[in-house]
Amino acid sequence: MPYCKTRDGVSLFYNDWGTGRPVVLIHGWPLNADFWEPQSTCLASNGFRVISYDRRGFGRSDQPWSGYDYDTLADDLDTLMRHLDLREATLIGFSMGGGEVARYMSRHGTARVAQAVLMSAVTPSLKKSAENPEGIDESVFGALLKALEDDRAGFLADFREGFFNGASSGSAVSRGVLDWYSFLASQASLRATVECARAWADTDFRGDLARMTVPTLILHGSADINVPPEITVHLAARLIVNARYIEYEGSGHAIGITDRERVNADLLAFLREAGR
Repeated sequence: MPYCKTRDGVSLFYNDWGTGRPVVLIHGWPLNADFWEPQSTCLASNGFRVISYDRRGFGRSDQPWSGYDYDTLADDLDTLMRHLDLREATLIGFSMGGGEVARYMSRHGTARVAQAVLMSAVTPSLKKSAENPEGIDESVFGALLKALEDDRAGFLADFREGFFNGASSGSAVSRGVLDWYSFLASQASLRATVECARAWADTDFRGDLARMTVPTLILHGSADINVPPEITVHLAARLIVNARYIEYEGSGHAIGITDRERVNADLLAFLREAGR
């Protein structure tokens, strides 16, 4: 299996499928690269080189004790980009991965990047603060972290239901998909799961988004209960100077699974724009 080594010696697993202009997929919490299955297969079959990797602590990558802050995670992405010498790449980040896209470009620049996609992304900020009065109260995140530490498997089994739901209409996916989610989540370490939750809860990306200058596509479900669009993406779309926002009416958080055909079509249309 292919791996690359980060600056602090952590081995990152990655898939590298297809040929053509590169697309790098950064997965969400608490999953791994396999969650991109519908997009990886579609994009590689339509003339793109698709790289998807497991974040440190997740999936087949090493599980170090430290390095779960966004600066280190963005540096890990940079290591992969340099290891494969990727040029004119499109970075696509889902949920937590959207933060890595934003932090990578503010920290490492756009020399290797032609486009960006934020899908159900946590940017610019989730937690309530003086600067973000409409955000989620800190007590909610404190309860989430405690539940993870007390009973990670039980918490994630409950969390997965809302992960795929729209508003209150019930699950849009099969029981098999829910079980698959649990399987992928179980491959992460407890330490990585908790510390990455702390990172996406605490990090403010407004400064990062203001530095994003490449064409950026933003995809988000209007009924996302994990990352409510009214406190995140609506502001992100205004902060990114070259952004295009598509909202999926009635859809929840995991649009890459529940709305795969539309997501794939929107991604392909956007990716092909860079080749014109």
